[in-house]
Amino acid sequence: MTDKKNGNAFTNNPLVRAIGLQKIVVVIVLIALIAFFSAVSPSFRQYSTLLSIMDYTYYLAFLGIGVTFCLITGGVDLSIGTGMFCYALIGGYLITRQGMPVIVGILVTLICGLIMGIVNGLIVSKGGHAPFLATLCTMMIARGLGAIATGGASVTWPGATAPNGWTRSLFKLTVGEIKLPLGFLWVMILAVVMSIVLNKTRTGRYIIAIGSNKEATRLSGINVAKYQTMAYVFSGIFTGLAALAYSSAFQSMAPGGGGGVELNAIGGAIIGGTSMSGGAGSISGTILGVFIMSVLQTGLPLIGLQANYQQIIIGLVLIVAVYIDVLKNKKLDK
Repeated sequence: MTDKKNGNAFTNNPLVRAIGLQKIVVVIVLIALIAFFSAVSPSFRQYSTLLSIMDYTYYLAFLGIGVTFCLITGGVDLSIGTGMFCYALIGGYLITRQGMPVIVGILVTLICGLIMGIVNGLIVSKGGHAPFLATLCTMMIARGLGAIATGGASVTWPGATAPNGWTRSLFKLTVGEIKLPLGFLWVMILAVVMSIVLNKTRTGRYIIAIGSNKEATRLSGINVAKYQTMAYVFSGIFTGLAALAYSSAFQSMAPGGGGGVELNAIGGAIIGGTSMSGGAGSISGTILGVFIMSVLQTGLPLIGLQANYQQIIIGLVLIVAVYIDVLKNKKLDK
């Protein structure tokens, strides 16, 4: 499993080198987008716009980090969007409707994500279901559970000025009249931690190996089901974190929400170079891709584009990203 020259079996992988080049391109595109929106819209240059970009980035980054592990195995997790809303609804309901301590709501939110991750992982690894179909089913289950748990009512986590509203300051800290995007720090810390997990630990290396060649990995004596399940557990945990980030940034959540959010997170991972066919990807690339999605979501309305046009443009961006991934894999197959 290791290269004799550098101790890393994946350093000389052409796909890994291609991902590195793609990340450079993504950085250039990100800078170009920021420059464009700044030139066209004076509102984009305001500090409040930066905070809006960060609000989108926090939860999309957490979703993207988690789903990157699934994509690297050659799978996917479509339940993360509705799951994020479901877990935030349940946690918020316990706090605001049942009067439970905030810490209980936070723990329940994270545990819900963990449980869904385990369920998804077992269905895929032990049940043999296709990841797309398996997580599509759990996506619908999560949507229904959120509505049932709250009785079909919207839920709002405690506001920043409420006695128990300290959760909002975890991601946006107010100092005097200035709001600081504290959540950016948590995103960066967790991105570094999960990059180490992916690239420097046995779990990460085996997850990459599964995506590269599942059968060869099994024949090597590696417990494929265990590490494939771990990829979905990571996705579930980070979906729980995304639920906390979303509930801290936005006013309320309605049952049945979250549909389509998973595509933005998956799209961010693909834009950042994670291969849809599995076997390669990076957390840093995912973060860069998520920033592009966040800048687009914030900048497009500021230049006067209506929601429908925004969806078209974001859809076109994702088509280009997927096409680049296809070309990259075709070139490597030759």
